Amino acid sequence: MAVAKARDVLVAGAQGLGLAVMGWTASIALTVLTVVSIVYIPLGIGVLALPTVLTAVRAYAEKRRELAEEWGGVQIPARYAEPPKPRPGIMGRAELTYALLRDPGTWRDLRWLCVDVLAGAGLAILAPALLVQGLLGLVVPLGLWQSTVDDGGIYWYTFLPVTGTGTALLAPLLGLVWLAVALRWAPALLQAHFSLTRSVLTPSHEELTRRVERLTETRRDAVDASAAELRRIERDLHDGAQARLVAMGMDLGTIEALLDRNPEKAKEMLAEARRSSADALAELRDLVRGIHPPVLAERGLGDAVRALALRMPIATEVSVDLAGRPEAPVESAAYFAVSELLTNAVKHAEADRIWVDLYHSEGRLFASVTDNGRGGASIGAGSGLSGVERRLGTFDGVLAVSSPAGGPTMVTMEIPCVLS
Repeated sequence: MAVAKARDVLVAGAQGLGLAVMGWTASIALTVLTVVSIVYIPLGIGVLALPTVLTAVRAYAEKRRELAEEWGGVQIPARYAEPPKPRPGIMGRAELTYALLRDPGTWRDLRWLCVDVLAGAGLAILAPALLVQGLLGLVVPLGLWQSTVDDGGIYWYTFLPVTGTGTALLAPLLGLVWLAVALRWAPALLQAHFSLTRSVLTPSHEELTRRVERLTETRRDAVDASAAELRRIERDLHDGAQARLVAMGMDLGTIEALLDRNPEKAKEMLAEARRSSADALAELRDLVRGIHPPVLAERGLGDAVRALALRMPIATEVSVDLAGRPEAPVESAAYFAVSELLTNAVKHAEADRIWVDLYHSEGRLFASVTDNGRGGASIGAGSGLSGVERRLGTFDGVLAVSSPAGGPTMVTMEIPCVLS
C-alpha cells in the first residue's frame, strides 16, 4: 500500500512537471502568436497566419483534453463549429479566419491558454514542488548549507533559517512534513489542475442557453416562413390558374351555345380556350417548381443547381463534390438559398462571372457562391441575405459573407447533415 502510494506521488510529480512546462512554454508561445496574428489582421499578415495559429491552438487544447482523461480520468467535451473547407488564395484564408473568429470555441481556447499560463501551471507545479522540497530537506544536513553560512549568509530551507549544524538537523523533520503533504495532496493538486482545465474548456451554460434561444428563434422563423409560403401559394392559385380555369369554364359554356348558331365564332373561342388552358398549365408548373422543383426531386441538388446555372444571364460555373444526397428538407433549403444568392448576384453585383461550389465534409453541407462584381454585400435589415440566413437557421446552418468594396463577393453557407 505504501509502495503504491509512493508510486502515485512520483507519477503525479512527473505529470505535474510536464504540465507546468507545457503551460510555461507552449501556452505562452501560442498566446503570443495568437495576439500578434490578430493585431496584424488589418495589414493582411494576420489573415494568412491566424488560421494556422488557431488550428495549432485547437490541436494543443485537444491534446490537453486527452491528457486530462488519460492521467486524471477527467473528460472534457469539445465543441467547435466546423470550419469551411480550405480554399486557395487570400479569399479562402479570409473566409477561414472569419469562421474561426466567429466560433465561441476559439475564444474559449484562448481564455484557457491565459488561465493555463498562470493558475493551471501553478497548480501543476505544486505536486513536484512538494516532493522535491521534501527530498531536499532530507539532504540539507549533508552540507548543502555550509558554503552559504561560511560566506556570512543564511541558508534558507523553506522558512527555516539554517545557520549551523543544529538548525541543519531540523531540516529533515520539516522535509518529512513536506513529504507527508506530498503523499496526501500531490495527486489531488493534479486533479485540481484538470478540474480547472475542464471548467474553462467546457462550453458554458450561457452558450447552451443562447443555442436554445437561437433554435427557438429559428423555429419561429420557420413557422412564419411556412405561413407566408402557404399564403403565396393560395394567392398565386387564386389570382392565376384558378382565374384562368373559371374563365375557361365560362368560355366553354358560351362555345356550347354558339356551336349551332355561329360555328366560326365557336372555333375562335375554342382556340382561345386552348391557349388559356396552356397558360394555366404553365402557371401550375411554375407554382409546383417554386414549391419543389421536379429536377431537384428527381436528380438531386447538384443537377438542380446546374439547371439553375443554365438559366442565368451571367456565365455561371458549378462545381459539385457530393457523394450522396442530403435529406429532402436540407436539400430544398440549400437549393432555394443558392437560387436566392444567384438572383442577388445577377441583380446587384454587376458581375460578369459567377462560381458555385457544393461539397460535403465532416457532417456538413457547404455551398458557396462567388462573383467578380462590385462587392459591398452585407447581412442586414432588408437584405435578401437576411432571409437566406433565417432559412438556414431552421437547420442550425450558418451564413458567412466576404464582400469588400470593389469585390469579389463570396457567400458561404454550411448546414449540418448526412448524405444518403
